[in-house]
Amino acid sequence: MLQPGEDSTARCRTTCESVDTPAASKACGRALDLAVSRGPRQLRFTRRLLDDPPRIRTWLRQLLVDCEDAFFAETWSRVHPQLMADARHKTDLLHHKGLAEALASVSSAVTLDEAAGRITVDKLANGHTTAAGSLLLVPTSLGRPHLMVLHRYGWQPVLHYPAGSTELAAPASVEQLGLRLTALSHPVRMRLCRQLARSSFTTTELAQTHNMTAPETSRHLAVLRKAGLTTTRRRGRYVLHQLDVTMVARLGSDFLEGILR
Repeated sequence: MLQPGEDSTARCRTTCESVDTPAASKACGRALDLAVSRGPRQLRFTRRLLDDPPRIRTWLRQLLVDCEDAFFAETWSRVHPQLMADARHKTDLLHHKGLAEALASVSSAVTLDEAAGRITVDKLANGHTTAAGSLLLVPTSLGRPHLMVLHRYGWQPVLHYPAGSTELAAPASVEQLGLRLTALSHPVRMRLCRQLARSSFTTTELAQTHNMTAPETSRHLAVLRKAGLTTTRRRGRYVLHQLDVTMVARLGSDFLEGILR
């Protein structure tokens, strides 16, 4: 940590002395200046990065591998088949029906003006970029309903879109619709849904948050589960509950279909 009155620039100068080109030395100095402005921890890390880049790259690579094992492996194994199926579908459309059809399958908000050579994404945000005939489509199973466009002048633009289901969900029965509407009519279950929409929780965690007993919480969760509004998964000896956001989002269309068919 820097001591009071110590010249941080003087301390950092030695880190950049080994840089052999003016441009690299300037970039090094700029990085150190930014680190100094952000604080001593950032400065220490920046100095380590500049002093021994291979070591930091190895450390960062291992950190990402550890994070993949700890946080993402289970989710990736679950969503990978859907993402691969979506990618194959888009590729087939591109090869057999053209770019316009492939983009239309991404979202109705994406259109192609072939005459002008322009792809338009209907969003509230305004922006534009140019690309040398390339666009990267990246499907996601976790980003619904967001359609994101990542672009920077001179870089390949990226369209990040929610992957579509390969199968149409069966319409809900009138009985199931009644169960769902009844389940959501109770204020306690509405509050539980609000929390379960953000993440997954155990019965004990929900009971503590809402000042209820575990049996009372279990009864409300059973109603939501019977209505098909929540999902459960086991982690060790704990059962985690989470709101099925996709199912809840379909309630309006399912209700109309149910009363009109």
